[in-house]
Amino acid sequence: MNKSEILESVIEKANSWLEGSYDEATKNAVKSLLEQDDQTNLIDSFYKDLEFGTGGLRGKMGPGTNRMNIYTVGAATQGLANYLNKSFPGEEISICIGYDCRNNSKLYSDTVANIFSANGIKAYIFDDLRPTPEMSFAIRHLGCKSGVIITASHNPKEYNGYKAYWEDGSQLVPPHDKNVIAEVKAVKVEDIKFKGNPDLIEVLGEDMDKLYLDTVKTLTLSPEAIKNQKNLKIVFTPLHGTTVKLVPDSLANFGFENVIHIPEQDVVDGNFPTVWSANPEEPEALKMAVDKAEEVNADLVMACDPDGDRLGISVKNDKGEWEIINGNQTALIFTYYLIKRKKELGLLTGNDYVVKTIVTTELFKDVAEKNNVQCFDAYTGFKWIADVMRKNPEKNYVGGGEESFGYMPGDFTRDKDAVSACSVMAEIAAWAKDQNKNLFDILKEIYIEYGFSKEKMIYIVREGLQGSQEISQMMHDYRHNTPKEINGSKMILVKDYTTRKATNPITGETTDLDFETTADVLQFYLEDGTKISVRPSGTEPKIKFYFEVRETLGCVTEFYATEEKANKKIEGIINSLKLN
Repeated sequence: MNKSEILESVIEKANSWLEGSYDEATKNAVKSLLEQDDQTNLIDSFYKDLEFGTGGLRGKMGPGTNRMNIYTVGAATQGLANYLNKSFPGEEISICIGYDCRNNSKLYSDTVANIFSANGIKAYIFDDLRPTPEMSFAIRHLGCKSGVIITASHNPKEYNGYKAYWEDGSQLVPPHDKNVIAEVKAVKVEDIKFKGNPDLIEVLGEDMDKLYLDTVKTLTLSPEAIKNQKNLKIVFTPLHGTTVKLVPDSLANFGFENVIHIPEQDVVDGNFPTVWSANPEEPEALKMAVDKAEEVNADLVMACDPDGDRLGISVKNDKGEWEIINGNQTALIFTYYLIKRKKELGLLTGNDYVVKTIVTTELFKDVAEKNNVQCFDAYTGFKWIADVMRKNPEKNYVGGGEESFGYMPGDFTRDKDAVSACSVMAEIAAWAKDQNKNLFDILKEIYIEYGFSKEKMIYIVREGLQGSQEISQMMHDYRHNTPKEINGSKMILVKDYTTRKATNPITGETTDLDFETTADVLQFYLEDGTKISVRPSGTEPKIKFYFEVRETLGCVTEFYATEEKANKKIEGIINSLKLN
């Protein structure tokens, strides 16, 4: 479809919003888009429908089929309600609804509750904002068939989103995601039942919080270390989001008595006034917390994203400088600790497993397998980690994580869980301090015992229709013009998850990848041990590049030299691919 055809289609879709059941404010906003000389916003608002990606429905707020508003939220909800009623005929169906701190989150969550109740489905809805993992927990505890949380995670303030969950508490995977989309696409605005049935709406409050936090408490493996280090100085920030109460409550429940707040960032605000990005992956987001940590000589800094599923941490390195531990390193520390302590306590069964995503460091797998713990690979997104759990009920889940600052240390949720992760990470810090160490020391011990790995992720942003086409072209070029070498190292293996084939470019030999579904991901493995992963984001207008290089670390004194060598190699790879 060329640009004029796209514009013609967009204008037709926009004009359809000027008729029928749309409210006057929405119609006026669409008229304004149609009257603008620059048609970029009009095209971006209507050129496609929002679709479920790795994180569900997500987009900028505003009028249009490609925007978050009560009509796209309403269509998604009506479609999901239709699918639930078809999937569970004759059964009593209930659903759990949560929401975060973002602008319009309360409006959208109330809209969702009304629509489900109007379709004869009982809607449990939290009385105020709550972290995503608690909603996942509540689905399982209440025996719901599905769940929805209104959130755009760590996206900019202009965004909101809609994560849909199934009865096990995980986000939708095939065939449910595709089936729901089919139902949503069949919904017309006049089909949406906006008028709710109050008799089918029940509010959840502190009782559910207590159940959840008491379950999180069962994860503790080193209560004596916490008792000894109960005054561990922990600086915590919720970055204006949903963990403002539950993370401090959980830390207190574990036994920590010295949690230090950033008052300005305890203010719940969807505009995120103290940060340009409420993403704990970004160093800037942790700046106020690190400044406070320097002021009070803290032991640990922890930050959560607005919906409370991601955890960012910072600790002092050997030079006395505060350093953010990246998502791969965080996942390594969790996995190392959980396996080590469970082995010491006799809690491993011999049928144990962990899960990582395919773009996460391979060192995660090395730690597991050298301790006779099976490691599964999954696609990006915790719904795929949950899918592994669903398919292995007879095995003992130890932990699962991904490089993007997410970890799930317990099996009572089916999404990344920063409330649990903060609690366990604080315990690991206490356990380390009980041995006169900190988390940086633990990380170096892992590297010496299992090998050194250095990772970096970069991304290129391409907004709108043109940006989407540019990203598609980049993926096409990497597929069909794959480099024979990168940074002077030969390509020895290419994995393409759209075909689910692994190819040796030297011999031409191919093998099948053990995945039931496809994904738009490419991975390049080089002769020197480097792994490069390339994928378009499922929730943001980005193409992401993940680099992992391996080196040998003989002793602690060689750490910084080894790290510098690895960093130079990564920069060489980025230059070779012309990404700078």
